[in-house]
Amino acid sequence: MLSASDLAGRLAQDAEAVCRHYLSAGRRAGNYWLVGDVANSKGQSLYVHLTGPRAGRWTDAATGQFGDLLDLVREACGLVDFRDVAEEARHFLSLPKPELLSSSIAYGADDRPVDRQPAERARRLFRMTVPLARTLADAYLRERGILRASAHAALRFHQFCYYRDLVTGRTSSYPALIAAVTDAAGAITGVHRTWLDPDSVGKAKVDSPRRALGGLLGNGVRFGFPVNAPVPVMAAGEGLETMLSLSHVMPGMPMVAALTANHLAAFRFPSGCRRVYIAADADAAGRHGIEGLSRRAQEFGILPLVLSPALGDFNEDLRWLGPDQMTASLRAQLTPEDALAFLPA
Repeated sequence: MLSASDLAGRLAQDAEAVCRHYLSAGRRAGNYWLVGDVANSKGQSLYVHLTGPRAGRWTDAATGQFGDLLDLVREACGLVDFRDVAEEARHFLSLPKPELLSSSIAYGADDRPVDRQPAERARRLFRMTVPLARTLADAYLRERGILRASAHAALRFHQFCYYRDLVTGRTSSYPALIAAVTDAAGAITGVHRTWLDPDSVGKAKVDSPRRALGGLLGNGVRFGFPVNAPVPVMAAGEGLETMLSLSHVMPGMPMVAALTANHLAAFRFPSGCRRVYIAADADAAGRHGIEGLSRRAQEFGILPLVLSPALGDFNEDLRWLGPDQMTASLRAQLTPEDALAFLPA
């Protein structure tokens, strides 16, 4: 039976065919395949080397994810167990290869249907989880000052969540905090996984303990959103723990964690939205997300207001300053009517 490295090498020999099959929303540009992300979204932030010594290696410039074509198959299909990844790869290698077109007549991004399989795999993974309360994931968040996370239906726990090291190819499993990514209608389009150390209340000691799966574009992890009702005021930000920290002191305000700066900039506003508070992130990518979402908000006639933490981020504010001081800082940044509506007296 072929090893993981052998399977990755075999896939790399037909790198363009792999890309056309699993990333059909993309296109060839010179010696690269360009697509939005591993969920097969339109765009060009993810690029795959098609030729040369790095054939089959890919990088998503927006998220920092990278790997070989076996990793790409896993992420694109949303597979949990390595044996399923290997089976999928072997199945692909047995298929007749499609005729490859030259770059001058390659399909454009609009000519191919988007593969919906990653979202289905994400929903399957979410169904395998259990409620958050009194689990290691609940303890992990409590250690960070987030005491009411189990009240959020979007957050669940998986005892043995599959993890594959993108460099060595080794596979293992760890406990994980699982967050559902949903669209405006509440349908699950993806999940976000935070792998945890089974012997502590920290993240697992792996190279990339956080990864997303499925359709993030325009969507996010939502807290406190009403069902089938307008959302006149909301808060949006990049990080899961950032938004959970804000929700801890403003539980009545609908909030969303978009998970990356690029996806924050592309978040689709709910109906009836008049004001959006954007949680600041100090790095360059975070500023890009804030600026992008602010521009889109103004185009829709929505007032964007930026919330800034007193320390490095809002979770640091919650942990080191405490809820009362964090509330006082937010009171000075919210409009008077929103401070009255969403902050404790």
